Amino acid sequence: MRFRFVEEHRGHFPANRLCDVVGVSARGLRAFRNRPASRRQRSDMVTLAHIKEQSRLSLGSYGRPRMTEELKEIGLDVGHRRVGRPLSADLALPNRLPGNGCARTAYPLSEPANTR
Repeated sequence: MRFRFVEEHRGHFPANRLCDVVGVSARGLRAFRNRPASRRQRSDMVTLAHIKEQSRLSLGSYGRPRMTEELKEIGLDVGHRRVGRPLSADLALPNRLPGNGCARTAYPLSEPANTR
């Protein structure tokens, strides 16, 4: 997490200063850059590619439960939490509740109750 922060902000500040601020070594940063992706990261990339393809085929209408079933039919061994994480992070799922709020009242959750 710290190395990723340094990589993201390298364009604005010198890397050695960022390393000092975050408390990591420059040598550790170089090792982080050269480290290959872990097995889990590679598996997540494959799962995400399948999710994007299925989302494209369904015209973006599949949610987490149906997407999980589709991926299981393809042969991927995934659970609903593993599918839900990339769905919410990488694909901008449409918010189906009007007003981005409570399903019962359709009012935004940030609106005070006494103004209704």
